[in-house]
Amino acid sequence: MTTESLTALNDVDIAAVGRLVESIQADPAKARTTWAARVQWNRAFASQARVRGFDPIASDEPAGLGGADTAPNPVEQLLGALGNCLAVGYAANATVAGIELKDLRVDVKGDVDLTVFLGLGEGHAGFDSVTATVTIDSDAPREQLEALHAKVQASSPVGHTIGNRVPVEITLA
Repeated sequence: MTTESLTALNDVDIAAVGRLVESIQADPAKARTTWAARVQWNRAFASQARVRGFDPIASDEPAGLGGADTAPNPVEQLLGALGNCLAVGYAANATVAGIELKDLRVDVKGDVDLTVFLGLGEGHAGFDSVTATVTIDSDAPREQLEALHAKVQASSPVGHTIGNRVPVEITLA
């Protein structure tokens, strides 16, 4: 497969990814990155996150949880972040492997017990479990898709963050 066809495959700019890889190989310190968001409360259960120069990302709770249901709530956004991260991983790794993706869908769901959140008990306030089902439409053989799947599972930053205990420090300024 030529570089030109790789660049066009799955609409991924593989040359840009290649330049990043080369840059990190030349200076491993460049692999250490920091990402940030600033959240502003907007009254009731509504807030918005600002990330880089993008439009604000709204958040609210469903009416049944006391919100106005004007936007996805934080746990829904976390599930969306996992699905989006997996989609990036599939697109990038499929392109490098020369696999054309006709369609890709990631369905993500999770179970949360609201007892701790509502102050009705103690214990784990987060997801009890999260599942993602990936559906790929491609002419690639099943063995290639399974290898792609394994590679994406092994390298998803959001997947690893959710699936492993990560230190979180929350300070009051």
